[in-house]
Amino acid sequence: MNGIHGDRWYRGISAIACAAVVIAGCASIPAPTEQMAVSRSALANAASAGGAEYAPVEMRAAQEKMDRASRAMDKEEYENARRLAEEAQADARLAEKKAQSAKAQVAASVTQDDLRVLREEINRKNK
Repeated sequence: MNGIHGDRWYRGISAIACAAVVIAGCASIPAPTEQMAVSRSALANAASAGGAEYAPVEMRAAQEKMDRASRAMDKEEYENARRLAEEAQADARLAEKKAQSAKAQVAASVTQDDLRVLREEINRKNK
């Protein structure tokens, strides 16, 4: 009889130990607060660069992913929150670079037009 109770005791302890390992494993994923802050900063930079105007699809994707990351943080789904925040950061950086590129193209076009006008004026004065 002592052997039966002892066997149950070991099984009970084993079950508790397994549960503790599972809970500790889940709790060991830290909240991605730094990644969330970096991603929010990337969104702000993209917005300042004109991302909403020049890269609206990427800005919308970044904002939606950031919103989903915030909801995941609230639910303590930290791995999902980190992944979504990283994706939001990448989308925001793409939006920022697209906006910068579009602005550079506009500036180059304006400069080309200015040069054309100057050449026309020079040609008129030389005639």
